[in-house]
Amino acid sequence: MPSDSALRIVWIYPDLLSTYGDQGNVLVLEQRANRRGIATETIHVRSADPVPETGDIYLIGGGEDRPQILAAERLRRDGGLHHAVARGAALLAVCAGYQIMGSTFGGEEGQPVDGIGLLDIASSRGPARAVGELAAEVDAALNLPTLTGFENHMGVTHLGPGVKPLSRTLVGVGNGDGFEGCYAGHVVGTYLHGPALARNPALADLLLSWRVGDLAPLDNSRYDALRQERLAAVLPG
Repeated sequence: MPSDSALRIVWIYPDLLSTYGDQGNVLVLEQRANRRGIATETIHVRSADPVPETGDIYLIGGGEDRPQILAAERLRRDGGLHHAVARGAALLAVCAGYQIMGSTFGGEEGQPVDGIGLLDIASSRGPARAVGELAAEVDAALNLPTLTGFENHMGVTHLGPGVKPLSRTLVGVGNGDGFEGCYAGHVVGTYLHGPALARNPALADLLLSWRVGDLAPLDNSRYDALRQERLAAVLPG
């Protein structure tokens, strides 16, 4: 990203996919960038609008079955998100948005629905709804602390060879196979709500660093204390 340009944050389809405070992910990115003197420009892309290809970080949240299907249809037709990721943009996709990124996901009656094929994953309906706190140990290659959040979904997600698991579940269901989320390049998918970046500011910083390079440190003492309280309440022992 050029040093004289604002960091462009693109919030995709808030009118369809924005449950459990997922828009908070946008606010956290803005705040953590601005505290470092990084100017930001946030673009809210409603479902009737084209997805711009020139953003730096894209975010998409969770939602119900019908809005998820509509979002997938429109993103497939649009193509802007694919072009943005191809040119190096970062993406955080949460819950329903995560499932959309794959080849298929489960529809209203459990029927397979086409995703947009941005990630090498496939999702379907699981045997029971996963609801509750989630904690997961992140892939060491990403150098992040334990993730914390909550999940509320019916999906199970199967990872193909083109992606790596984001983390190993310590508490909760996640993908349904002992892992939670996935990543490939600068794309991260996760079932974490909370919102995810408020509960995990280091993950927000990872997304920022992918676009602006090394980041100046921030005083995270308040957040670290809250994170430790949450993890202590969730993790056994």
